[in-house]
Amino acid sequence: MNNGSIYIHVPFCKSRCAYCSFYSTVCSQAEKEAYIAALCREAEQRSQQASAETTISSVYFGGGTPTCLPSEGIAKIMAVLHRNYQISQDAEITVEANPDDVTPAVVENLRRSGINRISMGVQSFNDEVLKSISRRHTARQAIEAVGIIQDNGISNVSIDLIYGLPTQDVERWAEDLTTAFSLEIKHLSSYALSIEPGTPLYQRKLRGEIEETPEEVFIEMYEMLRQSAEQAGFEQYEISNFSLPSYHSRHNSGYWSGQMYIGLGPSAHSFDGLHTRRWNSDSLTAYIDFWGNTGTSNHQQPPYTIENLSVDERYDEIVLTRLRTAQGLELAALPTFRQSYLLRMAEPYLQKNLLTFRDGFLCLTRSGIFISDAIIAELMWG
Repeated sequence: MNNGSIYIHVPFCKSRCAYCSFYSTVCSQAEKEAYIAALCREAEQRSQQASAETTISSVYFGGGTPTCLPSEGIAKIMAVLHRNYQISQDAEITVEANPDDVTPAVVENLRRSGINRISMGVQSFNDEVLKSISRRHTARQAIEAVGIIQDNGISNVSIDLIYGLPTQDVERWAEDLTTAFSLEIKHLSSYALSIEPGTPLYQRKLRGEIEETPEEVFIEMYEMLRQSAEQAGFEQYEISNFSLPSYHSRHNSGYWSGQMYIGLGPSAHSFDGLHTRRWNSDSLTAYIDFWGNTGTSNHQQPPYTIENLSVDERYDEIVLTRLRTAQGLELAALPTFRQSYLLRMAEPYLQKNLLTFRDGFLCLTRSGIFISDAIIAELMWG
């Protein structure tokens, strides 16, 4: 049996966060219902892409904000998945949520639908910092939301934090970390702020209202993150991801290890586990039109693109994804001539103790993680 996963992109938000560059929109209840119907049809039509030997070990509702959907909508989607795919009995089934959407009733309905993990976008536990990035929730709501989730039957809680945010200094970041690890969470994803073109933060940067965090401060914050996680008993299993033992995100781990995954919904990406990628267009209207209730389309071409990766592109992708993980890149997974190239390019970093070998795997060292982007770029083929 092969393991695979399903990603469901829910492109709805109540409002837009200042840093977000993901595809999302604000829409009516009717459009949400049309989206659910279209997504269920896409899930049915594409089920043949998961072979009879494929067991789905994780389902992930991302966004946007999946909890913008009515609870019965998520239950309907899960029922369609169970009818059309081999979902493992112990599958990790995650829903992303915002703290201000979390109520006992919402959590209970999610649990009854089969959701057993919630990933919550907290970003910061400081109200001034939250206001600077247009988050709707407060620090108190975030803390209370974790408790509500745990008290209503879902113990596997992950939270996201961002460092390098406007008005966030080292002291505030330290307070965020202290609060996070006091909440009995199982998993933490934490990322340095990247100010992307087209976002409100980018416009504020152009107007001179905010400045990017200096690199040396990013480094200090990241080291604080790693030390705090280690002291709390968390394992760093990927550059930006930390968890208690046995609580690694199966879904993200599948991406990094090259497993097959099927992406459903507008802008969702898919990979067959070999060399073919597919991504749906980021148009809700086109998506609903093509995958609507009748299964017919007014479009000459389906609203998705397929790309066949070359051998060189696949090698680069393996280097990029595997070296981000604590396990690293297994040399035996590469053809002999690629191994020779990789070893030759890695030698300077091995000598400087920025890369190391561990049981046949090439890994970044603790020091190497700080310049991981430069190292990975140097090891690529292209």
